Amino acid sequence: MHTAYIVVTLVAIACNGFSGVSALVHFAPVIPGMQAAGVPLSWLTFPIGTLKTLGTLGLVVGLWIPAIGLAAAAGLVIFFVCAMYTHVLAHDMSPQFGLASVLLALNSATLTLTLATHPIL
Repeated sequence: MHTAYIVVTLVAIACNGFSGVSALVHFAPVIPGMQAAGVPLSWLTFPIGTLKTLGTLGLVVGLWIPAIGLAAAAGLVIFFVCAMYTHVLAHDMSPQFGLASVLLALNSATLTLTLATHPIL
């Protein structure tokens, strides 16, 4: 179980980190999906990019302090539930909606494995 936790968490760190930094630097492929969902471009830096990046840093710290990793994974799950809800409200089925669903599943798996690996949390 511990190996699965480490592998899934490292994949989540890579994916969320890329997603967060992409939002922070206003990576061009991200912009059309955000516009289609009705998200103001000014939100790419804060709150979107900042929250994703801080969640990623929380997952990194969580490798040593599991309670922080648990909180970060839970926060990222909530973030991506809200992201998917935003896309659904806008009737947007762009690639960002697909990416949000994959990241929601990945962060949910990270949250579940964190709880399974550290049962005293």
